[in-house]
Amino acid sequence: MRVRAFLLITLGFLALSGCGYHTLGAATRLPPEAHTLAVPIFATRTNAYHTETVMTDAVIREFAARSRLRVTPDANADPDIVLHGTILQETVAPLTYNTSTQESSSFLVTLVVAVKLTSRDGHILYENKNYVFRQQYQSTTDLPVYFDESPAAVQRLSRDFARALVADVLESL
Repeated sequence: MRVRAFLLITLGFLALSGCGYHTLGAATRLPPEAHTLAVPIFATRTNAYHTETVMTDAVIREFAARSRLRVTPDANADPDIVLHGTILQETVAPLTYNTSTQESSSFLVTLVVAVKLTSRDGHILYENKNYVFRQQYQSTTDLPVYFDESPAAVQRLSRDFARALVADVLESL
């Protein structure tokens, strides 16, 4: 009876030890000697205004909040690792149509972004050439109270992108 209980307890501990739990950053793609990360302003291949700055700021904030790294936007400061991003495409498409006003009442912003994380020696630590993120926003036709919601949608989209990117870099195996 005692032998069975001992075996069951031992098997239980063994099962729990292999459950996949790990602390934040334990399965990181970052080298342990990396202390500084540079995130220069994202490049853009679009005509959209200011999206690259919003995206870069969101990524810097997320890395600063969720990693042990000192994060800077300056790639010339001799960082241990550098994250380069490029906004490949930004589209705004009508999503719903108001038949009474004959105008679109909501829109969908879609961003396609490529990122590459490299070490000081040029070794690629992480790369994704096709992040796709979408965010919806409403529009109004009442001109006296008109407020352009597209910048807020880009900010929300940028936060979602930054969370996903940092999770991919810090937590994916």
